[in-house]
Amino acid sequence: MKRVYIIHGWGFDSNMPWIKWLETELKKRKNVEVHALDMPNTESPKIEEWVSYLKTKVGIIDDTTYFIGHSIGCQTIMRFLEKLPKSEHVKGCAFVAPWFDIINLEDDEVAIAHPWIDSRINFERLRQHTGNFLAIFSNNDPYVSEKEIEKFRDFGAKVIIKKDEGHFDTTERMSEVLQFIK
Repeated sequence: MKRVYIIHGWGFDSNMPWIKWLETELKKRKNVEVHALDMPNTESPKIEEWVSYLKTKVGIIDDTTYFIGHSIGCQTIMRFLEKLPKSEHVKGCAFVAPWFDIINLEDDEVAIAHPWIDSRINFERLRQHTGNFLAIFSNNDPYVSEKEIEKFRDFGAKVIIKKDEGHFDTTERMSEVLQFIK
């Protein structure tokens, strides 16, 4: 049985249109268990709180496990994976609007984003858990700089750049992620 965990981004929940669509489409498949999580304190996400919450929701980790994240949810997944024992491997991770550095924040948002930006992720530890990464960007995302695209390419992710999807907060479908779950 494949298990798919979907983690939304900062200020969102599992009712994002593309998350609901993806959840519905995946549930049509046989032998797929889908968990679209609602993360805590979404207006002021904290690393330890989100990673700990994810840890409480994830059961068995193996080569049938997939993670899908949006925005800060992508970082949550990466930070969760880097803490796993080296012996645990997942099938893959799909990241929608991922970032290591974020742009165009309001003053009150800078303090929230600061720990996520300043505490770096160990990419080598991530690659120990899977080599299967997909990163989807939009050419007009107001928060994710084009520089992030190259960072994810360098990291080893397959990169897709979509046209005029913004931060994917109103996107209704995400067929690339559906195809990624094999």
